[in-house]
Amino acid sequence: MNLQQLKGLLGHWTAAFFSDSLLVLPISGSYSATTTITAPPSGGQQNGGEKFEKNPHHWGADVRPELKDDLYDPSYQDEEGPPPKLQYVWRNIILMALLHLGALYGITLIPSCKVYTCLFAYLYYVISALGITAGAHRLWSHRTYKARLPLRLFLIIANTMAFQFSETHADPHNSRRGFFFSHVGWLLVRKHPAVKEKGGKLDMSDLKAEKLVMFQRRYYKPGLLLMCFILPTLVPWYFWGETFLNSLCVSTFLRYAVVLNATWLVNSAAHLYGYRPYDKNISSRENILVSMGAVGEGFHNYHHAFPYDYSASEYRWHVNFTTFFIDCMALLGLAYDRKKVSKAAVLARMKRTGDGSCKSG
Repeated sequence: MNLQQLKGLLGHWTAAFFSDSLLVLPISGSYSATTTITAPPSGGQQNGGEKFEKNPHHWGADVRPELKDDLYDPSYQDEEGPPPKLQYVWRNIILMALLHLGALYGITLIPSCKVYTCLFAYLYYVISALGITAGAHRLWSHRTYKARLPLRLFLIIANTMAFQFSETHADPHNSRRGFFFSHVGWLLVRKHPAVKEKGGKLDMSDLKAEKLVMFQRRYYKPGLLLMCFILPTLVPWYFWGETFLNSLCVSTFLRYAVVLNATWLVNSAAHLYGYRPYDKNISSRENILVSMGAVGEGFHNYHHAFPYDYSASEYRWHVNFTTFFIDCMALLGLAYDRKKVSKAAVLARMKRTGDGSCKSG
């Protein structure tokens, strides 16, 4: 997988599974504590006289130029004709099957585990999830806030611990192809040509300029083996005498499978089940259950309507541990220039394109 394909996958979530590398998009812009993006002028007009109703997804005038690539492109259409034949990636299928078999066996071993092992596995899950949500997604993919070096380093490590791999064929996990495909099936087949096409058009200069990200890419394979598999297996076994089998199946296989499936639910369940109070024209939805498992990433209709909001939700800390974490880092001076959409802009969007449910989750 090349860098262009990586950035294409990150635009929706993180990156592809079993690829040569992972991550991420660097950020740019001016220093400020919080940037609030306001509603468009009254009457649906912009300075140039363009009506927002002509394109309900167009908020470009309210967004800094480097954020406009995050906006939904309603002009893209799938090519006519039958879709290409699926090509199965048997290596991925076998490895995924083995991982989940090990995780299922790990569930049966939980009663025999030491308490420290369960606590360690949960802590490892939360940290690795933050590497995806606060790191790959909100920081590097959507550039919704900025982070100083210590926080970026933590998020790079956390993301390596996680080992992560608009509804068109150009979406690598297109929910129109069913729950299973959008959840995990897209990892088990060769990429659709449209995914490669869209990825090939992305500007990669910012990614190449991020030295920390390039360092992770250079040493990603040994890094993921150490942080995702070796370390979580050896720590319980060595430090508090957990059995090797319990450490492997619970702390590693089960914990990793939970992280993966919690992440995948954002691509599947949060695109199929829930409310669409902000934009009824897109498939992403508000799903509070997904948010609970994905530490705040289940408010997906809001996120797709306002991808440049660092909270990825209208309600900040409500079932959103990632936003709480970023705000704590801001208090420590490690996160700054957090982008937040104003209440007026949110209400205007709900009135114009929402489904009328006024429900979040």
